[in-house]
Amino acid sequence: MATARTLYQQIVDTHTVRSLDAPGQVLLYVDRQVLNEYTSPQAFAALHAAGRSVWRPASTVAVVDHVNPTTPERNARTMVLADADRARQVTTLAENCQRHGIDLFDMLDERQGIEHVVASEQGLVLPGMVMAAGDSHTTSHGAMGALGFGIGSSEIEHLLATQTLVYQMMRNMRVSVRGQLGAGVTAKDLVLALIRQIGADGAGGHVIEYTGEAISAMSVEGRLTLCNMSVEAAARGAIVAPDDRLFDYLHGRARVPKGAAWDAAVLAWRQLRSHEDAVFDKDVVLNANDIAPMVTWGTSPDQGASIDAVVPDPEQESNLTQRRSMVRALEYMGLHPGQALDGLPISHAFIGSCTNSRLEDLHAAARVLRGRRVASGVRAMVVPGSTSVRQQAEADGTAQVFRDAGFEWRQSGCSMCVAMNDDHLKAGDRCASSSNRNFEGRQGPGARTHLMSPAMVAAAAVAGTLTDVRRWTPQ
Repeated sequence: MATARTLYQQIVDTHTVRSLDAPGQVLLYVDRQVLNEYTSPQAFAALHAAGRSVWRPASTVAVVDHVNPTTPERNARTMVLADADRARQVTTLAENCQRHGIDLFDMLDERQGIEHVVASEQGLVLPGMVMAAGDSHTTSHGAMGALGFGIGSSEIEHLLATQTLVYQMMRNMRVSVRGQLGAGVTAKDLVLALIRQIGADGAGGHVIEYTGEAISAMSVEGRLTLCNMSVEAAARGAIVAPDDRLFDYLHGRARVPKGAAWDAAVLAWRQLRSHEDAVFDKDVVLNANDIAPMVTWGTSPDQGASIDAVVPDPEQESNLTQRRSMVRALEYMGLHPGQALDGLPISHAFIGSCTNSRLEDLHAAARVLRGRRVASGVRAMVVPGSTSVRQQAEADGTAQVFRDAGFEWRQSGCSMCVAMNDDHLKAGDRCASSSNRNFEGRQGPGARTHLMSPAMVAAAAVAGTLTDVRRWTPQ
């Protein structure tokens, strides 16, 4: 009798070329990869030094997303990079793609955008696939019923040359989310609550499978947010079993099967789920009804709390390492124990990043902003995750809501999430951000970042302080 397998294990099984000598290590076939201008140059340089070529160029797509400007206007003049190093990264990517016949979504391409946004919207990642890329947030693609994970530059070289990777099997974690998320509570709040509960290393060595009523009811965009930020709990992958919501999302997209091939694919995809008696190494249960809108107060995504809470006291933490981390975080963030999070003044509001820059995210923020204005003294900006998202928001009136409210309506890119471009904060600036990381200096040296949902960012921009979005939206 066949051993029961989790969905993760089944995907690895079907992509294993052969087992290797080390326990749990396999040579894994990878269906697709996305390259960017930031992590690919070293891989191509090593590939060329070894006299190798790209084995399957059609399996690869490249984007410019990390260093490109997000100025409100996008044309050949505004996309000129003054910084020589960044400019060279972009031209090097173009040269490498031309040399090897790789499809490039460059800065002026209508398909341009953040790699983890365009891969799903273009239908590049399909259920049952393995996807790898030189960015840790490649876990996003688990929302497609696929296995996605980040890799380093030497692994990118190996992948380009062979379409395979040496892969170490992970353990299985199941996160069951019972009940339904309440009004004003989103996938971002759910994943921040999970990370707070299990810790920044709580999923280390594991691939998470999300299940439960709240996940079944969640949109694909929400699942992308959930899988994206799973890496902030050290997960090496995150996955949601494919269902009708996903099939509706994928149908008709550029790179998906068409006609009879689509029908056959859906029949096969419906079989992609963990066996009923599959064994998980770790089980975590959350009650969606207990989750409130979340914000982070520290410098790690697990240092978060509900908006109605106060800054915790390190003296109440028994773990000495955690206590030291809390003390350092509070010093950096300019906060003190017992301070209310609700009402904390901000200087900036940022909606964007591969976590929360899709059309659904913009719609959620726009519902808060309609008929309101950004508070005096707050700089607010919204950066759509792709040119396609931007165009859709222009067409349905969402962009005008942002403009009328006083938000800067910008072009797509990673922007202030990572500050490798012109969008960054100054020391002491305090930002309500829909991005994924709040590390020291993440949005600029000395900058202070509070992670939250796009709707919470919109509410903070209007209030001029961190605030509970449930006050600003109909219940």
